[in-house]
Amino acid sequence: MNSSMIRYLLGSVLKIEGVLLLLPCLVSLCYQERVGLIYLLVAAVCLILGIAMTVKKPEDTVFYLKEGCVTTALSWIFMSFFGALPFWLSKEIPSLTDALFETVSGFTTTGASILENVEVLSHTALFWRSFTHWIGGMGVLVFLLAIISLSGGSHINLLRAESPGPSVGKLVPKMKHTARILYLIYLGMTLLEVVLLLAGKMPLFDALTTSFGTAGTGGFGIRADSIGGYSSYIQWVVTIFMIAFGVNFNAYYFVLFHNMKKALRMEEVRCYLAIIVGAIGILLFDTVKIYGNFSDALRHSAFQVGSIITTTGFSTGDFDLWSQTSKTVLVLLMFIGACAGSTGGGIKVSRFIILIKTIFKELNSYIHPRSIKKITFDDRPVEHEVMRSTNVYFITFVILFTASVLAVSFEGWDLTTNFTAVAATINNIGPGLELVGPSRNFGFFSPFSKFVLIFDMLAGRLELFPLLILFHPAIWTELHAHKSALKRLKARRSGKDGETKNKTLRRK
Repeated sequence: MNSSMIRYLLGSVLKIEGVLLLLPCLVSLCYQERVGLIYLLVAAVCLILGIAMTVKKPEDTVFYLKEGCVTTALSWIFMSFFGALPFWLSKEIPSLTDALFETVSGFTTTGASILENVEVLSHTALFWRSFTHWIGGMGVLVFLLAIISLSGGSHINLLRAESPGPSVGKLVPKMKHTARILYLIYLGMTLLEVVLLLAGKMPLFDALTTSFGTAGTGGFGIRADSIGGYSSYIQWVVTIFMIAFGVNFNAYYFVLFHNMKKALRMEEVRCYLAIIVGAIGILLFDTVKIYGNFSDALRHSAFQVGSIITTTGFSTGDFDLWSQTSKTVLVLLMFIGACAGSTGGGIKVSRFIILIKTIFKELNSYIHPRSIKKITFDDRPVEHEVMRSTNVYFITFVILFTASVLAVSFEGWDLTTNFTAVAATINNIGPGLELVGPSRNFGFFSPFSKFVLIFDMLAGRLELFPLLILFHPAIWTELHAHKSALKRLKARRSGKDGETKNKTLRRK
């Protein structure tokens, strides 16, 4: 276990967070809010700690998947803790547990909130709260990969630990360039949404924070009614971009580099869009009775389907008041989620495709026991390792989900609240149903339940295993063994240096 490299990367993450914390400081200057001084203080602390941890670059820069998982999990914990400090120190969120819940919800692009009235927050806090979505959407380690050099296959191991989906590949031969391409697409789409929202006469501050929430598929709104108070045009723009950010970013790469056929052949994207169209159709039939006309029903149905399947969590109304059929469809979409390689959460469409094909393959083996048929995905055979990891992911997800619902249930809230609270956090959705519906919040849960949900948010964003690996005893044993080996190596080197000096003195 390369502990020195883990320390170096964690320091780099803290330095990045320190720089990013300067942006809300600029917002505080624009709106003349003194709270910006607290953000500046936390930024300074992050930069000092980050510089101290990276002042000495490790001699060995190679690390494997286990180091990538540990680094990723610890990075998100570090980011969340230091990102929560401004909320807590400024007393805008008096409880450290609540501040941590809100920040983890932001970085993991969940959008679940403990705040009763978000509009009482300062512009600085609202900006940082929404900006955490944008940071967490693509992932801070992906940004780190775009600017630092690592040896061997270390880049791909770090990307695998943070990127969503059953498998991770390269767009170009070098992972460093792949990370840069992903961030350029991400930034370009965000800026395009800001321009279109401004064209709809949305204030600049609102356009920026809404775009951050849409791009990261997070869903923190700056108004009590989320997106409900804006015009129909703005709601349609947000709907389109929510769905767009839920598409695998590889498709945009193919489109940009004139490979439209390859983009259109992507099985996951086609299935993702088909699910959206089908879900909108069901909700449209159901909600037209509520809104009284086709256009309003279509707008609200499309918005809510796009918001839930991409795990954004914005709302234009209280869908908890809709029929049981509509609510059932939305809960199912919570689990399906967006495409792999997007900023969306959930289990991912690609995993469901692989699972369904595996079921049909198993049924076929009952009918034709001697037949040998491989599962294909995008016209290519699915490797056994991908199938195995998909099956293990589903099993782990079910176990973790069940344990979380059980843990939260000890408070005595109703089953729908507990079930959808866990579903909304582990799938990084945001709102659930009943007491955690879109017009309510998570503030009523006890600190114990909040930490359970915090764990679920982190586990869901990091695809379960990078976070779970921290609880494996072997990881800490290896870290201790590596530190001991480094101490012995330093002792030997110092001993050899001492012997060399003595020999030199004797010769003289």
